[in-house]
Amino acid sequence: MSVTQSNIYEPYLMEVLDVQQQTSDVKLIRVKFKNPGDAEGFSFEIGQFGLWSVFGVGESTFNICCSNSADYLEFCFRKTGRVTEAMWAVEPGDVIGFRGPYGNHYPMNEWEGKNLIFVAGGIAMPPIRCAILYALEHREKFGKITIVYGARTVGDLVCRPELDEWAKAPDVKVLKTVDPGGETPDWDGLVGFVPTVLKEANLSGENTVALVVGPPIMIKFSCPVLAEMGIPDEAIYTSLENRMKCGLGKCGRCNCGNLYVCKDGPVFTNAQIKQMPADF
Repeated sequence: MSVTQSNIYEPYLMEVLDVQQQTSDVKLIRVKFKNPGDAEGFSFEIGQFGLWSVFGVGESTFNICCSNSADYLEFCFRKTGRVTEAMWAVEPGDVIGFRGPYGNHYPMNEWEGKNLIFVAGGIAMPPIRCAILYALEHREKFGKITIVYGARTVGDLVCRPELDEWAKAPDVKVLKTVDPGGETPDWDGLVGFVPTVLKEANLSGENTVALVVGPPIMIKFSCPVLAEMGIPDEAIYTSLENRMKCGLGKCGRCNCGNLYVCKDGPVFTNAQIKQMPADF
């Protein structure tokens, strides 16, 4: 966990190390603590999130999408509003804010000895990327790894060079796909919606954990496919982040029944999701 700030709303100062444009509207930013003393007492678990801020503009919630063994932090965002428009202009050397880490995490230790299926759609690759990196760094602790990742078009795929690198690891299968009509003449992947590609992969659900993050419609149709494989709801995980704002359970924006996604999540099993109010 992180060192404790005297003011829970006070962000750490983070120096931007690198900015990578992933698509026409998605960037990945790498930062380090500006104060080395802050870095010494900081750690996070795979799947946790933070509040990232541009001073004078505001802050937004993004998953920490790098490995927790790195000496830096990374987050990925889509340019969609005032804060992300300002974040888009950030360059190496600039200073931004970070609050966190917040929320629960993927139980990576409980997944040891099991096969892993990662299912992601579009901008949801970053919240899964941290778990993939962890699994690859500790490859001997896990069984077969399958990554199914899709986007609307080829231009909407993020982390494309990494996908090719991950596919070279032992017992790792990467299935990348785009929606029908989203392919280009040089596209070397599959064409089809993620749930369809997942079903046609004919994967075994024995001794398997699945992590599914993406658009609600993708999750809705992917979970039944995973159930048909024999994976129980308790072994199907997802991460909910779209309604979080303060990260501390203070604003109530992410309230869902008796749960706060920012404090009780953002990681939930499909069994837990089914117990949530239908309008969530």
